[in-house]
This record gives sequence, structure tokens and C-alpha cells, in this order.
Amino acid sequence: MIYLKGLELSRRFYFECGAPALKARFPEVMSRAAAGLSGQGSECLGLDDEISRDHDFGPGFCIWLSDEDYDRYGEELQAAYRELPREFLGFTRLDSGKGAQRTGVMRTSDFYRYYIGCPGAPETAMKWVRIQEHFLATCTSGEVFEDGLGEFTAVRRALLPCYPEDIRKKKLAARAASMAQSGQYNYYRLIKRGDVFGARLSLGEFLNAALSMMYLLNFRYEPFYKWQFAGAGELVAMADALPYLKDIAAASTMRDAERIASDIENASAVAISELRLQGLTEAEGDYLEPHAYSIMQQIEDPEIRGLHVMEG
Repeated sequence: MIYLKGLELSRRFYFECGAPALKARFPEVMSRAAAGLSGQGSECLGLDDEISRDHDFGPGFCIWLSDEDYDRYGEELQAAYRELPREFLGFTRLDSGKGAQRTGVMRTSDFYRYYIGCPGAPETAMKWVRIQEHFLATCTSGEVFEDGLGEFTAVRRALLPCYPEDIRKKKLAARAASMAQSGQYNYYRLIKRGDVFGARLSLGEFLNAALSMMYLLNFRYEPFYKWQFAGAGELVAMADALPYLKDIAAASTMRDAERIASDIENASAVAISELRLQGLTEAEGDYLEPHAYSIMQQIEDPEIRGLHVMEG
């Protein structure tokens, strides 16, 4: 068996097997369809490995149709998709039967609605604020191989590369406030109380906020939690904070408390430096909370600027 990442396997399966067969039987609708691989799964992020192959892995791809085309052709096209070989280049498709449909024929509108709650890009700033990053990362992952109608790609482009700038700033302000509260303030207070459980939870909050800030500063959506560290290695902005964050994650909450506290301050200093570099804060000092409020002041939309600093 040759070694292929999941996305490359999907691409080859589509162009060498799926597309010729389906275009021969359904030339009209396939000329308008979008095809590719996007959604759930490490292969859509390019992070799949040998362990990933024990479920929902193998030759497969997505076909996205307009509502009109799905109503007319969806059932028949899905039946034809199921007739495609389950084995290709030595790989066999493994389906867990859990969660959303990952491959096959689906409506473009349903695909986006499943992840972000609407059939296209959010129409208001408040809707943008309330969509979690990992859902946006999921529905913009992978690759579109072809898109005759352009409908699927148009939504994808509207969602990329990141939130609209006011929303990105709001998210960054919330992350800065969370890092200050959970890491710079609460962690060591909990250590002094001997509350190892509270201290561990505070570190989790700090790591989540810091990693999210890394992605946002790189104009990227943060992926699902188990891929946050794996994907962060390719980020440039705030990259100097990553060794400190990894050390925090691997350290003993109580025994390594002094080192963790130092890592928190070092990671926070890197974050503040990058915020300044991007012109996002005019605050002084090494405590992140004033920087959170400074970011808030740059938000132009009064409704978004009026939200609680931790919102989003």
C-alpha cells in the first residue's frame, strides 16, 4: 500500500474514478456541482496520520448541489455514488456511522447550515460573533476540486480567511481578558490555596484562550480542540509563545507551579508584543486586561463594541 494523506487520496479518487463515472451518467448536474473534501476529520486539516485510519477514512469525496439540483438529482446521484468502488489504491472506506454525513451528495445550504447555522455567510455582526471558531474552521477546511456553479465556493470565500475585522478584534479582546483572568491572575492564587483542581482548570482556560489568540492573530480559525496544538506549529504570529504553552500543558500543576507562572507571563508578553505589532493595543504594561479594553476601543460597530469584554 502506498502512503497517501487523506486529502490526496480523496483528490485522486475523485479525478481518477468518481468524476469520470458520475459525469458520464449525470453530465448536466455534474457540470454545475461542486466536488471536494471539507468538513469533519483530520484529513480535511491535513493532520491525519496512521491512527486516523481506524474510522471514517478511505476513498471518498463530497458533492455539493444547489437546492434545486438536489431536489431533482440528489437521491439518484447519491445511489450512483454508493456504487463507486469502496477500495482504491489499497485503501478501503471505513464509515463509523456516527455524526454528520462526511462524504457523498449533499445540499450546499445544508452543509453550511449544519456548521454555522445559516446557508451562507452570516448576515449580521452579532451572528458572526456567536459562531464558534472551530465550526468555521471545519466548514472551510479541505479543498474544493471543482465547482461548476460556483455557489459552494462563493460561501467559502465569504467565510475566509477569518472573521470580519471588527469580529476578529472582539474575539481577540475576549481572549486577552480570559488569559489575564485565568492565567495571570487566578492560577497562582489557586496554587496558594492548595486548590489543584481549580488551578488545573484555570490552566486549561489559559491555554484555550492563548491558542485561540494565536490563530486569530494569524487570521485563521482555530480548529477543534484536539487539533489546536497540532495545527499551531505552522503559525507565524505569536509563534514564540508556543514552547511556553506546550511546557504549561506538560508540567505538573503543583510541583512546577513557579515554572508555569513564568511560562504564563512569557506567553502573555509574546501576545502583547504581537498585539502591538498589529496595531491592536495602545495600553501599557505586561498585564493583558488593559490590552483587552484597548482592543475593544478600536471596534467600529457600536453594537459589538458595547458587548461585555468576555463575550465571544
